[in-house]
Amino acid sequence: MRTAVAGLVLAVPLAAGCEASVGLSESGDGTKPASGEEARARADLSGLRVASEGDGDGYEREKFGTRWKDIDRNGCDQRNDVLARDLEDVGKDGGCIVMTGRLRDPYSGKEITFAKRDAAEVQIDHLYPLALAWRMGASRWSEDRRERFANDHGNLLAVWGVPNQQKSDSGPGEWKPRKGFQCTYAVKYIAVAKKYSLPITRADHTALEDFLERC
Repeated sequence: MRTAVAGLVLAVPLAAGCEASVGLSESGDGTKPASGEEARARADLSGLRVASEGDGDGYEREKFGTRWKDIDRNGCDQRNDVLARDLEDVGKDGGCIVMTGRLRDPYSGKEITFAKRDAAEVQIDHLYPLALAWRMGASRWSEDRRERFANDHGNLLAVWGVPNQQKSDSGPGEWKPRKGFQCTYAVKYIAVAKKYSLPITRADHTALEDFLERC
């Protein structure tokens, strides 16, 4: 059952309640793709197959392997890798574990103070959701390929827990981040879909085209 709110735009802060990565540069309205990424995304979007979603029968998170495996073998699991990448003023335990930091949530723009004792406040989102990928063909992948997909840095983003829960397993046709992040969101989403040869729905294709207009 999906819990995301279709078409939700997180324009203001809400009340409390591997190789596919894209370079970012700061702008006045949020993060923007590095030079050349927008044009490549537009070309790649035109080459993505459009298909209807499957029924999702048989989906379980465990079908995508170990949660936060050290798939790149750098000695740290993917969750801590992504926290260290996306947070500022990072404090560690001396090794891999991120203990503290600050996050400007890309989805809402809200400033989050991260502390490991309240780790759920900052979550690691799959831009192309696992359950959606399953419905779009990942159910036919090998276990190894699904595990690589679930732990790919290019498909992972540290975000505030509230919008992450609202996004759930929705694609861009059903859920939208704030306007200032829509361009980057589209570029990253398209890069992941291309890398793993995942199709997208017609609604997602239309939304991604609209997001790229904000670049």
